[in-house]
Amino acid sequence: MAEDVLGEVLARARDLADRWEEEDCGVVTVKDFCRYAAALNDTAYIGRARADEAAGRPVSAPPLFLAGTFSWEDGPAEDELRPDGLTARESPCTQGLPVRQVHGGESVRIGRPLVAGTRVRAARAVRSATRKAGRSGDFVVLAVTTRFTGDGAELASVDETIIVKDNSQA
Repeated sequence: MAEDVLGEVLARARDLADRWEEEDCGVVTVKDFCRYAAALNDTAYIGRARADEAAGRPVSAPPLFLAGTFSWEDGPAEDELRPDGLTARESPCTQGLPVRQVHGGESVRIGRPLVAGTRVRAARAVRSATRKAGRSGDFVVLAVTTRFTGDGAELASVDETIIVKDNSQA
């Protein structure tokens, strides 16, 4: 029943509200930046970054690098992905529940530029959860914030909206 599944999402969100989970993302490298740029087909960035690196100049990340990177790990095996393609880490309040999620957008605030060699920390929290009704049925809107810091300064903050629908009747 949609109410049970979505009610559980809301209850979990209330339990997690404003509880920041911190993660050490490690030290970022020029290679990390270039892999991101390659995924975007930004060959001009790659050329500039490699030239700056060779000349001993600091290399700054592409502007949306932090917002577009969930982690620097290899990633999960395909059988560890949820049916909607997300991992448990990307699915706050929904672990083990028959739900489908859609990202409803994000707002990114860029702080100090991220430079290769910086140790990055991320702190993430569920900020709110609201139940809504639409033409296709009930859903929950989760608001999640991730703050990225390095060397004591804010590098970026990402506010994202995640729409959660009951998938038990699908």
